[in-house]
Amino acid sequence: MMKYPSLRLASAVFLLLLQTQAVAGLPDFTILAEKYSPAVVNISTTQKIGPDTRSQLQIPGFPENHQFGELFRRFFEQQQDFLEPDIFDTQSMGSGFIVSQDGYVLTNAHVVEDADKIIVKLHDRRELAAQVIGTDEQTDIALLKIEADNLPTVKMGSSKPLKVGEWVMAIGNPFGFEHTVTAGIVSAKGRSFYNENYVPFIQTDVAINPGNSGGPLFNTDGEVVGVNSRISSEPGRRSYTGLSFAIPAEVASDVMSQLRDKGRVSRGWLGVMIQDVTPELAQSFGLKKPQGALVARVLEDSPAESGKIQVGDIIMKLDGTAVNTSSGLPPLVGSIQAGQMVTLEVMRHGNTERLPIRIGELPERPLVRTMTSALPEKPVTSERLGLDLENLTEEARAETGAKYGVMVTEVHEGPAEDMGLQGGDIIQVIDNKKVTSVEELRHVVASLQAGKSVAILVYRETGPVFLAMRIPD
Repeated sequence: MMKYPSLRLASAVFLLLLQTQAVAGLPDFTILAEKYSPAVVNISTTQKIGPDTRSQLQIPGFPENHQFGELFRRFFEQQQDFLEPDIFDTQSMGSGFIVSQDGYVLTNAHVVEDADKIIVKLHDRRELAAQVIGTDEQTDIALLKIEADNLPTVKMGSSKPLKVGEWVMAIGNPFGFEHTVTAGIVSAKGRSFYNENYVPFIQTDVAINPGNSGGPLFNTDGEVVGVNSRISSEPGRRSYTGLSFAIPAEVASDVMSQLRDKGRVSRGWLGVMIQDVTPELAQSFGLKKPQGALVARVLEDSPAESGKIQVGDIIMKLDGTAVNTSSGLPPLVGSIQAGQMVTLEVMRHGNTERLPIRIGELPERPLVRTMTSALPEKPVTSERLGLDLENLTEEARAETGAKYGVMVTEVHEGPAEDMGLQGGDIIQVIDNKKVTSVEELRHVVASLQAGKSVAILVYRETGPVFLAMRIPD
């Protein structure tokens, strides 16, 4: 049956050698796990819950309004006669890691949020009370202090050299199982989430579950390159589904140093509202490809206003560092000390300009006014765009905060509907031309060449946004 037995045997041996070589090429995490597990701690917190908070209790692992969650709440309501009349305790768990021999511990801010008591459990089974040195909600980083000496520590590194596809390892306490080691690869870098613009998250496929929060992410050299912070899962699920996110180590180190030195974190602030440049907007602004951060609004009394940044500018570089997407700008600005001078390279009306800007300090709550539902009367139709429009009344200006523009009262079938315009939107700029009245808008629209793609700045409840429209015949 076997015509060439020696050839088949050689092929089998060759395949076995290939498989052995592939296995030999995989990273061995055993030494790293043994060396750095002692520096990873279990963090348990206790929070006192008052009567006003009891109704908000949700059984862990069940989505909001789940029937078992409701039974859980009713049970506690029925047991109030057996509980203290005013308060009882609830507990949660997370992870952390020791960054100094004298007891500084790094973790997530959400792990210790609203905690009345924090206990750090060490690898040698000691349990020590921890003091919160400081927390930073913007990055979800907290710095704790325990009273101990000669503690095992991790080695802090940087995520900047990390490459997509590189192996990484996590140590933590998922679901309370202490010192659990998981591994995977870097899936992406520079991920951002809505309202969390100051963290360019590292995305991995390392298994992270509740209890891992605040634990370290290591590279194969044993350096901490990230702080495990969150997972992405299906609605109603709280367990790992393949997407995990870590705060870059250089971000965590900077926050840690500021919390340790002054108990708070200060960030650079530019004072602009920005958005991504889509392919359609890139065409309308004359860019060869979509890149940069498009300025949709310049806040009053901000460094951007003082530095002459304009709505419609596309920020391409900050001090020579390229800004490829809008999410890349806030971390760059946030890492700069207030008062420092930087140079922004912007595209304005097709030309490159360099603007010197003095970075300010990010206010705790920047003032940004949003729109209400006030609509003016007596609409005028723009047939070319498929819109009913009206000049802004003084009442509408006061309620929306818009200083100029034209209110959209109704959107008909046509290019405006296709581009996503909505009733209540305020059109402020078309093709780099400010519009302050319906007649001015109609004049600008009439002058636009058919088939041209133009950018339209719209002021709406969720904030200013540029939309791209192709002008019809």
